[in-house]
Amino acid sequence: MAAILDVTNMRAGYGSIRVIHGISFHVDPGEIVVILGANGAGKTTMMKAVSGIIPAQGDITFDGTAFTRRTSTDKRAGLGIAHVPEGRGTLTDLSVIDNLRVGGYTRPRAEVAESIERWFDVFPRLRERRDQAAGSLSGGEQQMLAVARALMGKPKLVLLDEPSMGLAPLITAELFAELRKINQETGTALLVVEQNAKRALAIADRAYVISTGQLVIEGDADELASDDGVRAAYLGV
Repeated sequence: MAAILDVTNMRAGYGSIRVIHGISFHVDPGEIVVILGANGAGKTTMMKAVSGIIPAQGDITFDGTAFTRRTSTDKRAGLGIAHVPEGRGTLTDLSVIDNLRVGGYTRPRAEVAESIERWFDVFPRLRERRDQAAGSLSGGEQQMLAVARALMGKPKLVLLDEPSMGLAPLITAELFAELRKINQETGTALLVVEQNAKRALAIADRAYVISTGQLVIEGDADELASDDGVRAAYLGV
């Protein structure tokens, strides 16, 4: 089976500062892949390079299309990549329902209305707050909105950068359960950067660990969850 995302020898950074040093990884269709690493390891930089927010060297192929430095973020989104950035990135002055409409701007109007109802069913609290400004929602509700907005465009791959950041443990558990359910029901592949390694590995198929911009460990999520080195470094065991 061909990978939906195939990254080879990625090198990326900011100006003269190199953050990612030759990382290679892949995501298969319908897979949940988790990227683990300490703060400053380069996880967010890697996600930005995949979505085109920052330029990268190396080879990035998505669903058979090879990206170049000229492949814009908009073009990548149109091909089926959605990015939920660290900090959620909701449009705080717009209502919940208008945020969802923005997420579905490339879809026919009737389809957008249907999708809004679908994600309201998945996240009932968003339905209750449909006319509230996104900025008035709790952190957990904003994260649910960010995920739902990303899914409005029916992407093939969603990039999730620290989805549990700032969330209470109960809300984190609820969010990750919904992410797994969405993956199973829609077949949407997920690439997740996450500090809560234990929670992320519990829903993942495979995982990679990066340190100082380099890949150091990769394997099945279950194997990494039971690896003594990973447990000591990332699971607090």
